[in-house]
Amino acid sequence: MENVHGSGEVTHAEHNFDVKLIWRTFRILLYITLFELVLAIGYYKMTFSDPHLVKHLLNGVFIILTLAKAFFIVAEFMHLRHEIRNLIMTIVVPALLFLWFIGAFLWDGGSYKNLRNTYDRQHLEASKEKAPVQEEEHGHEAKKPGSVE
Repeated sequence: MENVHGSGEVTHAEHNFDVKLIWRTFRILLYITLFELVLAIGYYKMTFSDPHLVKHLLNGVFIILTLAKAFFIVAEFMHLRHEIRNLIMTIVVPALLFLWFIGAFLWDGGSYKNLRNTYDRQHLEASKEKAPVQEEEHGHEAKKPGSVE
């Protein structure tokens, strides 16, 4: 039986793995991870005048660097960088929509929680009531949860 090309010999596709490209990607991922580690350790070692602002800025930097690492992993190790644009969009657009859905659900859940706490009278009254203190058999107050004797 002859193959499609008309010759009698069977050819096999060769897989050329670019080892240098894999090591380059590994080093990039390593450098990004080490940079994140240095930022995290530096945050705990230093004192800031506004640590709340610095924490939010660092969280933004960590998210950006994590997305960069995810791009390198998907592009090189899953070979998505070498595919056609339509296949890339078929994978990337649903992934972005999934992230958007998670953010939208978290936002909506927080909004519902705030509205419930503000306008539901029964929930508001129940949250203001204090739990009754239980007494032991000897007339002493019971130990509070989490306290050490």
